[in-house]
Amino acid sequence: MSEEAVAENTKEMKKVFDRPESLNDQQFSYCPGCHHGVINRLIAEAIDELGIQDTTVGTAPVGCSVFLYKWFDIDVIQPAHGRVSAVATGAKRARPDLTVFAYQGDGDFASIGTNNSTHAANRGENITTFFINNTLYGMTGGEMAPTTLIGQKTTTTPQGRTAKDYGYPIKMSEMLAELDGPTYITRQAVYDPKRIDKARTAIKKAFRFQMEDEGYSLIEFLSACPINWGMDPVEANERIKKEVEEVYPLGDIIERS
Repeated sequence: MSEEAVAENTKEMKKVFDRPESLNDQQFSYCPGCHHGVINRLIAEAIDELGIQDTTVGTAPVGCSVFLYKWFDIDVIQPAHGRVSAVATGAKRARPDLTVFAYQGDGDFASIGTNNSTHAANRGENITTFFINNTLYGMTGGEMAPTTLIGQKTTTTPQGRTAKDYGYPIKMSEMLAELDGPTYITRQAVYDPKRIDKARTAIKKAFRFQMEDEGYSLIEFLSACPINWGMDPVEANERIKKEVEEVYPLGDIIERS
């Protein structure tokens, strides 16, 4: 094809997919096959579509999401590990006009931060929480988390988690749904296009609840961690479908509006 023909065809091309404005032009440093990057993009797309980039504040702890302030082109606060729900609460109460979200892993949300997470939900704080559940501690080496499945091998349970020694996996979403405070709690996944579309809808719904002053929303994401699971990305996606969803079923858990 001649240069003239290439130039002519290029003129007719229309860009239909681009980086969300709410994400900076930075390359993610998440591990290959990790779902954090997909979830980050979906949150950014929702912020763009709702037109709230200039009025959104994120909070994220030390952990896999430690560089959220680099990825997102919004104001981001980095609290101490486990204190994200408390800091998000303070930001929202100080500036009720802002849209505030907490972005937390299972170690942060369900272990060291259980107190903060539970009481923020119980008070019905008008914040949006994204809870990333990959069934272990990701950044620090793959240790057992409160969400680790029975029989799952981690660096601190090399023979597999047992209920007798370590208790059972904590289903945070179901537990918080028993409280009167939360408005919307759902569990989603992002391992295929169908699930990504459902997750996108849930994120926008959670943000809208906050924007309409409806109270506390929680979206739990089942996320792959291929490196610490010792799997390739395809195997990790299959594990979510065949094993993790058996313990943590997908779908809306409560919606009170």
